[in-house]
Amino acid sequence: MAKDEKRRPEEISSADRPDEPTPPQLASAASTFALLSSPARLHVMWLAAQDAYDVTTLARRAGINVATMSQHLTKLRLAGLINARRDGRHHIYSVDDPHILTLLQQIFAHIAPDGGLAPDPPRGT
Repeated sequence: MAKDEKRRPEEISSADRPDEPTPPQLASAASTFALLSSPARLHVMWLAAQDAYDVTTLARRAGINVATMSQHLTKLRLAGLINARRDGRHHIYSVDDPHILTLLQQIFAHIAPDGGLAPDPPRGT
């Protein structure tokens, strides 16, 4: 190639890389991670992944007031990350989606209780 010829960047279409996420997938994943970037919402998700709770119980367990908890739950529910069902006059919240459950399990397996990175599990040889 001559010195003054410019090399053109390769154009790769998503058809060339079927395993690569699409722009809509990337945007949706970024929105999901943005919602989970709040420690309070992440705590709520972890609690609701363990069992089903009403807003008052979730607020008490997370250490925030009921009005704030209700706002967090609304955002999580609208994003499809948490489920709500009626039980009399109460809404009961839980996480049932296996993808979200796996995501929560993986992140807390990755982070040690002191906030640092957890050691990698031993590899089978």
